[in-house]
Amino acid sequence: MDGFQAYGAGKAGGVFDPMTFFRQPQTLVRILCWLFSIVILGCVANEGYTNRPEEDEEFCIFNRNQNACTYAVSMGTLCFLCCTAFIVLDVYFPQISGVKDRKKAVMADIGVSALWSLVWFVGFCFLANQWQVSKIEDNPLNEGADAARASIVFSFISVFTWAVQCLLAVYKFKLGADSVTFSHEYVDPNQQEAVEEVPPPEAWTGGTSE
Repeated sequence: MDGFQAYGAGKAGGVFDPMTFFRQPQTLVRILCWLFSIVILGCVANEGYTNRPEEDEEFCIFNRNQNACTYAVSMGTLCFLCCTAFIVLDVYFPQISGVKDRKKAVMADIGVSALWSLVWFVGFCFLANQWQVSKIEDNPLNEGADAARASIVFSFISVFTWAVQCLLAVYKFKLGADSVTFSHEYVDPNQQEAVEEVPPPEAWTGGTSE
């Protein structure tokens, strides 16, 4: 049928429409997650390390805990790559012809989004705690303070953007399941009318024979 859709996209083979793609809520939230990962990565990688005048080696501004900066940089990099991959998948998604393949892609989106929401929740708690217990004498000039606060704030916001992304994927999954069920149960009205108009066998012989 012409209006058939499976998991939020029509039949494969359609022309890609950039305006429609970028107006989708899922795409907008995905881009926000992508931008936030860049902000967190940039803040910690560029200004997350400092050193005291009497020291030659740099240390992490989060309570001199190297693990905090490593976590933020690593997760920011992985999140950036993950968002890029899923944006590419979103562009390619309408071209996937198999319903089962679309289902797997949407389920992967749900799982990955939920995982990243958890990752950034852990990151927010970790960075906020380490920044709170940081000693003033370790960083008397308060270098990188704005970058540290920005990374904490955007880690917190990322928890919700990824949670929203997960909910949108769940909605897409439910919508897809309903549409696929509908397509299997669908009966062409013209065929239904034709079946109803067929006379019963008794009418073929003019009635039952005695």
